[in-house]
Amino acid sequence: MTPGRFPALLPGLLSLGIATTGCTPTVAGTATPAPAAGTPESVEDLGALVLPAVPSGLPRIPDDDLQPPAGAKTVDDVAGYAEDPARERAVLRDYGYRHGWERFWGSTTGPLTTVFVDQFDHPGGAAAYAEDLAGNDAAVYDGVLRRDPADLPEGCSLLTVAEVDPATGLTGPAAFAWCGHGVFSVGVTVVSTSEEQATDEVREVVLAQFDRLPPA
Repeated sequence: MTPGRFPALLPGLLSLGIATTGCTPTVAGTATPAPAAGTPESVEDLGALVLPAVPSGLPRIPDDDLQPPAGAKTVDDVAGYAEDPARERAVLRDYGYRHGWERFWGSTTGPLTTVFVDQFDHPGGAAAYAEDLAGNDAAVYDGVLRRDPADLPEGCSLLTVAEVDPATGLTGPAAFAWCGHGVFSVGVTVVSTSEEQATDEVREVVLAQFDRLPPA
């Protein structure tokens, strides 16, 4: 069983009601890591550890311009992405899910980068969650899935999608990464102009995000 979080977000991005018209985007820059802090005690503490910018320099989509909004996530929020929220709520609790944070850059019609960081009660739950999401999305997007690729930290999975199927909602070649890192699960998705560019951005974002988290 998997939470079904990513398929609900990515193929459904156009139905999420992202409204960027008239908004002033956050100024983007390089994904410069900050010194790792201690284990977050609250979802707000977790949010402070999520990357503020991505290497591609895409403008950040304000959290409230997404429907449902990005930012802080509870068990109920994440379960709500699934077709059977009650069942998924039980699955998330089995993982030991505590809370999460989502952040988006770009747009639904062009390049897009997303970062999901979730915190669990124990490392086993974080690792299992990341692994299950990888298998779930590999089936949805019909790409090439690699476990523990050499260019990502241990415990990561990488999915690349070169040929876009419009039915999936992707607007271009994409790369996805899911990683367990101690009590955290890190998920990164990049839609870009080529598979190579998407993969490069995923790698840089994963490494920068890991540098902001406490050591595993």
